[in-house]
Amino acid sequence: MFRGIPALLLVLLLCGRVIAQVTPSAPVVHADTTSVDLATGVAVLTGHARVEYGPALLVADELRVNQSTGQISATGNFTITSGAQRLLAASGTYNLNTGAFTLVDLRAGEPPYFITAAKAEGTMKEMILTGAVVTYDEPGGFSPTLWADQLRYVAGVNISGQGAYLGIGNRRLFPLTKFDQPLAAALQPTIIARAGFSHTLGAYFDLDVRMPIWPGIKLGADVGEYSARGPIAGPSGSYRYDAGGQDVTGDFTSGFIRDHGTLGTDVLGRDVPMNRGYFDWSHQQIIDENLTITGAFNWWKDSEVLRDFHPDEFNKVQQPDSFFEGLYAGNNYSIDLFTRIAPNNFELVQQRLPELRFDLVPTAVGGGFYERFNTGFAALQQDSLFSGPTLRSDRFDTFYSIDRPIFPTDWLSITPVAGGRLTYYDKAIDGRQDYTRWLGEVGVDAQLRTSGTFDYQNALWGINGLRHLLTPVLSYRYIPEIDRGQAYIPPIDTRVFSTDLQPIELGNMRNIDDLHGANVLRLGLDNLLQTRDAGYGSRDLVRFNLTSDLDLSPEPGQHHWSDVYQELEITPASWLNFSVYDHLSPQTFGLHEFNSKLALSDHEWWSMQLSSTYLQHQIEEYFMQYDQRFNEVWKGLVRVRYDAMLQRWNELTFGLQQNLRNTWSVRYAVSWNHGQQREASFGLNVQVDLIRF
Repeated sequence: MFRGIPALLLVLLLCGRVIAQVTPSAPVVHADTTSVDLATGVAVLTGHARVEYGPALLVADELRVNQSTGQISATGNFTITSGAQRLLAASGTYNLNTGAFTLVDLRAGEPPYFITAAKAEGTMKEMILTGAVVTYDEPGGFSPTLWADQLRYVAGVNISGQGAYLGIGNRRLFPLTKFDQPLAAALQPTIIARAGFSHTLGAYFDLDVRMPIWPGIKLGADVGEYSARGPIAGPSGSYRYDAGGQDVTGDFTSGFIRDHGTLGTDVLGRDVPMNRGYFDWSHQQIIDENLTITGAFNWWKDSEVLRDFHPDEFNKVQQPDSFFEGLYAGNNYSIDLFTRIAPNNFELVQQRLPELRFDLVPTAVGGGFYERFNTGFAALQQDSLFSGPTLRSDRFDTFYSIDRPIFPTDWLSITPVAGGRLTYYDKAIDGRQDYTRWLGEVGVDAQLRTSGTFDYQNALWGINGLRHLLTPVLSYRYIPEIDRGQAYIPPIDTRVFSTDLQPIELGNMRNIDDLHGANVLRLGLDNLLQTRDAGYGSRDLVRFNLTSDLDLSPEPGQHHWSDVYQELEITPASWLNFSVYDHLSPQTFGLHEFNSKLALSDHEWWSMQLSSTYLQHQIEEYFMQYDQRFNEVWKGLVRVRYDAMLQRWNELTFGLQQNLRNTWSVRYAVSWNHGQQREASFGLNVQVDLIRF
């Protein structure tokens, strides 16, 4: 037995054979106590025993080094460290020559995962784990966990295997016959649980679980039980593919129920059926830098099904849309293939079956002139909601314009515009088989740019000088006989209700089957107040714009002057934002619409939003939401909504949000609602989501 021999001397005297046969350089060893069997060439290291070899560091209570084979046997707190990777075991072996190991009672971690196994065989790059348990974040009663009799673990890449279970804490919930998942998503199923009570739904529990079954694919179901309605269930899933420059994402969800509750009526006043259901699907795909595909399919058996059972989702999309679009973007043009269908019987849809369109962006053609061109064909259809006829139209439409910007000075630009639009209808009405309409336009766009600077300083608001940009804007368009042939055109793409000013340019008008506004002058005044940004460039403090139209040939019963539209946004600091959008009558100075929002936030602990919505004779509502973070675990919110026209509180909600071990987000809410046609007057809701990073 040799005691106290320095590690370097031990290497020189005893491991010369290892140096010659196993590695190009000697391992560095250290121990409080060493002994060597000269017959077998095995060195026994105890007491802070360690071996350093290249990037690998081996530490254990006892290490046995076979100098002829490079094999190391370890017992007691065996640790292998290589770069950022670290493996812990009760005992095992490690080969200095190949880097292969066999470990017993493995413990390892690769954020955000914690891995244990009864046995591990392989290398630091790839290993086979027997009796493995993989835990998201840290082991605990609420952590997502994967059990597998055997799995293949490729460090930093993926895990794969079969005969596994996915669960929560020590509870095995969902069997996985086979799995092969990128490590970043291996233990991230989609789990959303809702529970609560309301007068219209009764006591309820709803669970949406989607399990990873293949790389990038999760499948599962959304199931629920409502004591006042009955059970609801349907498949759900999501997918994600990102390779070779392609990025594909999508998800779908569904639910079907035989509803035994109070059904009421739909948006058309018809009785809601007892057999109800929905299926929603969305898809986004980037094929390359030029070609993208987007699609959605939203089938609802009745207009209220999502509102009744998933009000949060209904608030995001209250009018379902089903479409498919492929868009190719060239250097100065785009080709768009678009299809819109109508799977629901409670909404009017201008269907495209399909529409193919080519757009040329404004392009220089010489002499200072710029051309713009678009053309397209659309097979249109609009079904009647009641007993009216189905409208059909095969329409070819093309538009061309040319303009010539003129700059008399560096602060003034004047752009004369001329263009024409040719539209052919293969299926006309009022006794015509087809109809061709030609429209021309002339006009001008002008801008006058002025600016002023002011040496104003304000440390409180971070103002370092002021710059005021003032830009009067003028646009004029004249389109003779814009309503030509209106009696022969199937009215499908018609005017829709909007409180905004509509385009006056012939090429931008979407209500092509119901055109109006043939002789319009648009006047605007844009104001922008800026200061120097502390980091780089400038930041906007105030934006204030005014716009109004003068219709020189108004329709019967209409005024020459449109409303005056005002947009105001004030952002003096990052924690304060105030905005107003309104329009008022220049004849009576009556306010027709007024929307405002005030947002305050310290970006860490609290935020508050105050807003108002006013539409003359229709809406006058005020909204407030306050969010407060108490600590790293708890946040609270208060949300109120007041209807001034009916003098009642439409909503009063108090909520708490809990971060449970950085793994689950739990939201608790109690609400009182008034004046709603379908929502209950009282609701208690708890929602649990798996936090996804």
